[in-house]
Amino acid sequence: MARIPLEDNFTDVINKAQRGLKLSDTNLAERAAVSPQDLAEIKAGRPLDEVIRRIARALKLSPDALEELAHKRFYPVAPVFPRGFAMFNTPDDDLTVNNYLIWDSGSRLAAAFDTGTDCSAMLDIIATEHLTLRSIFITHTHDDHIAALPTLAAATKAEVWSSELEPVDHPGAKTFKENAHFHLGEIAIKTLLTPGHSPGMTTYFVTGMSWPLAIAGDAVFSCSMGGSPTHYADQLRNNCDKIFTLPRDTVLAPGHGPLTTLALEKKHNPFFAQ
Repeated sequence: MARIPLEDNFTDVINKAQRGLKLSDTNLAERAAVSPQDLAEIKAGRPLDEVIRRIARALKLSPDALEELAHKRFYPVAPVFPRGFAMFNTPDDDLTVNNYLIWDSGSRLAAAFDTGTDCSAMLDIIATEHLTLRSIFITHTHDDHIAALPTLAAATKAEVWSSELEPVDHPGAKTFKENAHFHLGEIAIKTLLTPGHSPGMTTYFVTGMSWPLAIAGDAVFSCSMGGSPTHYADQLRNNCDKIFTLPRDTVLAPGHGPLTTLALEKKHNPFFAQ
């Protein structure tokens, strides 16, 4: 697979934080003690380091991480799963969206997480690995994440699951509460409610594989997170409490952008770097 670019650049991060905090450009410039002209330069993509750092502090972002992102100094490298894991990156207009497949090597039972816009590559893996797709788990119901759901469900007859706070519109779909547990042979899957970007945004914490795995939808990306102009504080709190308390070696599988780890995001994500 070709290298997947980061979902957001430094101006996207600034804009998401600014919208979440409901600050106008005038408010932000005043709070950061920068001129309107310098703020406009930043928003046009010019990486003025001292201005970036002032803006970061005003938005409660990590100055070091935001400056690093502005200069494109970091790209995450996640550990490899030698078996039982596949990532798919499907087109959505001029963007892309991720979905995932995991399976237990002994029982050959599998689970999908979201469907993206095209499930043909996933169906190929299911066939060539002789898997039985038991469940399709939905992180959230935005169109780009469930566009291929009818095709995947019809081809595999798998159960479809989503949060009770965000039921997916699909015949026979089931819902779960937070902290529901599912199993595929030796693999355990736990549901963590991480709303903000959407009402029932769910992160699936998977253990029993080579590495602990958090499939997070649009809750968190490498170096960013999903936008939430109306529930920004909730999203930050839920991500901190539910995702960033997981083991540091947890592989983070986001809905957009590359795989990363919690250890890397604790250092390089402007929203969460410590």
